[in-house]
Amino acid sequence: MRTNLFHIVLLSFFLLVGKHEIYSQENRSQTKNIPAEKQKDSIHLTPDSFKKPTVETKNDTIKKKKSSIDAIVKRKAKDYEKIDQKKKQLTLYNEAELYYKDIELKSGIIILDYDKDEVYAGRIKDSLGNYTQFPYFKQGQNVVEPDSIRFNFKTKKAKIWNSRTEQTDFRIKAEVSKRENDSVYFMKNARFTTSKNIDDPEYYFLARKIKFVPGKKVVVGLTNMVIADVPTPLGLPFGYFPMSETSASGFIIPSFGDTRDRGYFLQNGGYYFALSDYYDLAVLGDYYTNGSYALRFESSYAKRYAFNGRVNIRFENQIQSERGFPDYTKRREYNIQWSHSQDAKASPNSRFSASVNLGSSQYFRNTLNMLNVGSSLNNNMSSSVSYSQTLQTVPQVNYSVTATHSQNTNTEIIDMTLPTFQASVDRIFPFAKRDELKKGIFKNINFQYNLRAENRIRTTDSLFFSPQMFRDSKVGFQHSIPISTNFKVFKYFSVTAGTNYSEVWYLKTISKEFDASKNMVVTNDINGFDAYRTYNFTSNIGTTIYGTFNFGDDKKIQAIRHVMRPSVSYSYLPSFSNYYDTYAIDATGTTRVDYSRFENGIFGAPGRTMANNVGFTLSNTFEAKVRDKDETKTEPKKVMLLNNLNFSTNYNMAADSLAWSPIMVSGGTQFFNNKMNVNFGSTLDLYAIDNAGRKINKFNIDNGGSLFRMTSANITINYSLSSSDFGPSSDKDTKTNDQNVMNGGRGDDLFGRATDLSDNRHSLFKDKKDDGEDKFKGFYQLALPWDLQFAYSLTYGNNNRENEIVTNSLMVSGNIDLTPQWKVGVSTGYDFARKGVSFTQFRFERDLLSWRMSFNWVPFGTYSYWGFFIGIKSSVLSDIKWDKRSLPDRRLR
Repeated sequence: MRTNLFHIVLLSFFLLVGKHEIYSQENRSQTKNIPAEKQKDSIHLTPDSFKKPTVETKNDTIKKKKSSIDAIVKRKAKDYEKIDQKKKQLTLYNEAELYYKDIELKSGIIILDYDKDEVYAGRIKDSLGNYTQFPYFKQGQNVVEPDSIRFNFKTKKAKIWNSRTEQTDFRIKAEVSKRENDSVYFMKNARFTTSKNIDDPEYYFLARKIKFVPGKKVVVGLTNMVIADVPTPLGLPFGYFPMSETSASGFIIPSFGDTRDRGYFLQNGGYYFALSDYYDLAVLGDYYTNGSYALRFESSYAKRYAFNGRVNIRFENQIQSERGFPDYTKRREYNIQWSHSQDAKASPNSRFSASVNLGSSQYFRNTLNMLNVGSSLNNNMSSSVSYSQTLQTVPQVNYSVTATHSQNTNTEIIDMTLPTFQASVDRIFPFAKRDELKKGIFKNINFQYNLRAENRIRTTDSLFFSPQMFRDSKVGFQHSIPISTNFKVFKYFSVTAGTNYSEVWYLKTISKEFDASKNMVVTNDINGFDAYRTYNFTSNIGTTIYGTFNFGDDKKIQAIRHVMRPSVSYSYLPSFSNYYDTYAIDATGTTRVDYSRFENGIFGAPGRTMANNVGFTLSNTFEAKVRDKDETKTEPKKVMLLNNLNFSTNYNMAADSLAWSPIMVSGGTQFFNNKMNVNFGSTLDLYAIDNAGRKINKFNIDNGGSLFRMTSANITINYSLSSSDFGPSSDKDTKTNDQNVMNGGRGDDLFGRATDLSDNRHSLFKDKKDDGEDKFKGFYQLALPWDLQFAYSLTYGNNNRENEIVTNSLMVSGNIDLTPQWKVGVSTGYDFARKGVSFTQFRFERDLLSWRMSFNWVPFGTYSYWGFFIGIKSSVLSDIKWDKRSLPDRRLR
């Protein structure tokens, strides 16, 4: 939130007190300067307690002074408490504390003058002659830590020397502060800053004179900025600022620059609306001299222990070149983002969530206000808004309503469900009691009911939210009742068997016929209710086999353990040809083709051919027992060799030819303490192909080839490591870039860090948690925190004997802290298939404590760009910055 620059003076004035009374704590020993006969366990001090005895006379006309102290005062001190009856003063020395009403005062020395109704607090010197125990004054929520303080209970005036106080991101130190009354305060030579070191800040603003009226206004005299104790000409001759304890609305200063294609611009200027404590709104805009402009609406909202979210709406009217030139283009782009998350404790039986990212397919490639290559290279945008609830009935019922969106940014095709309704009834065991152990074939028989209803829409960018988009929607309902059971045979084999009944309802079907007048086959939509029903049967039998190869306890590799999980499945799906009709493809009517009136439905049409399949699956894991390097450990260390190695295929007993499906091979493992992930896969086909590349009903080995024909293969390797993997450093950071992910890109740095041109205060690197400690001990340091990421991808294609490498690329990203305050990062890569360097980004950043300086450079390519920024980190002074950049000169797509 943007707050007023001088809002911090609020904490400098805190002394609101009433009448006082002194109360001495019990059993407090007095100093040796006071005679023992005058020491008491409990002393009730009032001004009358120290008056000398006098003789009453009828002619005495002197009025007794009325004390301003009307409440109990508690106090204590480490060294001594001294009462001077002549001066009417109470002195507390060394770790002195005094409590009165809502006032808490701690200091090296406290002197209470109950004759003048004043209190004084200051520092004391230690054994080395240094001042210690600065006064600490707290009243309500206000805290001040000056060098010394003087306060009058009766006049309620206060004088404070070198007061130090803090509010939100601001720290303030005033040379002299005066409190005139309840509503007027004055300060002299006050400096305020966001630096953590208020006594020696790297920068501050110096105001010579300030008049402050709490909750109403602040009037300041000459104020200028001081950097490294050097005054600068940046400042104001005078100023008037309205004050409020709540968040304040205000203008956002734009950035100025120029581009080759759009001319000069003012960017990211606007207004911030502090609407309430729960939500806000920022309206930002850009304007270019060639007529291009952009508008953005950004809002965040939150309610503690309930929910939080963020909404971004962006619109850009992009014009390239000038009207009348051959390269003149004009395009409108927009993007809508919404994220909403609910606290898990807010409602245990229901949940609402949203993750929306939709808009123009080319928005992230053409936008003028954000550099996010990860989003630009991503070919898909998706959204989901869902509400789910669990009904605590018997049996339990779950239902959800979801709206989804999927958008291909290359084809500009949009698929949406508005909405999808799903409901399910928990499993019911009809042959077993509710709390009975389900054991055996019959007691394990169970069934449930599932319902899925969808309103599915497919459209394009140009027709998005047009009337035609809704006319082309498809509605369907799918009911299913699965019945299953599981049991064991021969002790070691697990068997599952089940059947599924499904019924699909449509509100629209089709009919096909040959139209002689058009000499073509036409498809007609038929509105009205229609349905089809199907059923199938499935079963599976599997087991687990363990094998161990022992090499001896004296060997480095003592044993290798191999775990196999073979399984055989069977599925039967009958033919539902009764749901099929025929149509003529020419005027003679002799040639007819089968079709189903349900084939355009969202759940498809029932199968026309019978399927009688047997599936084979084998999964493997390999693990080794290795002698630990630490000889004090008696147990060997377990090392995973292969996390998984899977083989699967299928045989259709009802097929006349090509009964075997390709064998799918997949596997994965990890190396170097799980830092490197390796995943691979391959497709092996038993059948040969002819010269045209068509599969024939002949095994490849019988056609003069090998046993299997590899049609495709791929391997991906991801490797990440950091300095924390080699030492006790705690600088390891696994935080992802949330803006990258929200825009549809990657959460790591392999495609660079997203640069939001509307807010450069955030680090180009992964933000580290600030623990409040001074981590900058000096310019040099022994440890240099760093992180490194590799991603390698290789894809081989040989479906039609092309025998080529489809993709072969390496991506690298790394960051290093050269010094505690200098960070350098790079993201780059190389495409071996196309023989070229992929997207490259260099990142440089200097941490100037309260300030941040950065340089971001993309040297070549479509997204070439450079940007320099220096500014204050704190949001309250975010307008104090220098931001210069060269925007990419893109051509609108």
